[in-house]
Amino acid sequence: MPDASAPASVTNPAPATRAPSLRVVNEGLSAGGTAGILGAILGLIVAFVRPDLPLSGPGSFGEISALAAGAVAIASTSVGYWRSRNSPGQEWRLELASWKFTVNAISVVIVHASLAILATIAGYFVLGQGFIGLTMNAFWSAVLMAINLGLAAHFTYLSASRMTTQRMSSLLMAFILIGALTAMVTTPDPAWWQLHFSHLGSFEGTVSSWVFNGTLIAGGLLVTTFAVYVAHDMHALVDRGILERANSPRIVSTVFVAMGILLAGVGLVPVDVNLLIHNLSATGMAIVFFGLLIAAPRVLRGMPRTFFVVTWGFLASLVLSVVLFITQFFGLTAFEIIVFALVFAWIAVFIRFLGIAAQQQTSA
Repeated sequence: MPDASAPASVTNPAPATRAPSLRVVNEGLSAGGTAGILGAILGLIVAFVRPDLPLSGPGSFGEISALAAGAVAIASTSVGYWRSRNSPGQEWRLELASWKFTVNAISVVIVHASLAILATIAGYFVLGQGFIGLTMNAFWSAVLMAINLGLAAHFTYLSASRMTTQRMSSLLMAFILIGALTAMVTTPDPAWWQLHFSHLGSFEGTVSSWVFNGTLIAGGLLVTTFAVYVAHDMHALVDRGILERANSPRIVSTVFVAMGILLAGVGLVPVDVNLLIHNLSATGMAIVFFGLLIAAPRVLRGMPRTFFVVTWGFLASLVLSVVLFITQFFGLTAFEIIVFALVFAWIAVFIRFLGIAAQQQTSA
């Protein structure tokens, strides 16, 4: 949630390209090594309890590995995100209220665990297509499980330990994209696109529905966490005189919180549960985003001029999309995809220009 009480002495946000410290690298390797050992043990147990499991598919070794990867990702991300509060450039998170840090940590952990599970399922699906008919013995069960869990723990620890606004923006877009694509390929209705995008979340009890709605809920939670990082970066720019409006961090971060809540609402109330609430959440998010684009030149005065030119381009694209949808040039599915793409693309552009504004001032 927005941090309106950020201290005036906020320093310049750490660059997104900052290399990991030796401590973080060593701890990441330790996390991967520990998870690898546990994975080898778990692989042997799985092979003993359920011998000759198929490599991928329902009830397969791949599914068990995916759940285990999610579990180690939860542990490694939690530790990495908590310990990173003392890292250079991240000390400001020590001043956050406990509940706010907890909400932030939960969103980061959920997203990393979800990505670990989805990546594992995808990986074993590819292996399954290459080794059709292969069943797991004790040796390969231990080896594959060790590699799987080791990599999951290592990479999620490093990611959580180096979390910045830019990285969170990239994580958010990757999570939404992967979740949406997974829902598309697992849906029981191949003609889903002929109705609307939200139809993917209307198949109760299916993988498609769980993935689609879960992605929106977790993505919305991550957007509220993202608002905290944005507020911090913007406070630094205000203190240095780059952004002219002192209340711009509060306004922008509040808008992001509202968008996050509405995005989560789309997933919490699927279209087949309550059409009115679902549509109000989706429409509300688009309206809030539209308002942010219109207010950007006033609220974000001090940003590079190119940023406002690009923002007006996004605004024109949004208006054009509405017109084309109303005139039935394309259907509801295409309209929803375009709006979602515009929202997350603008967020990426906004964060990039925040960094550029800080760099220009520094070099001057």
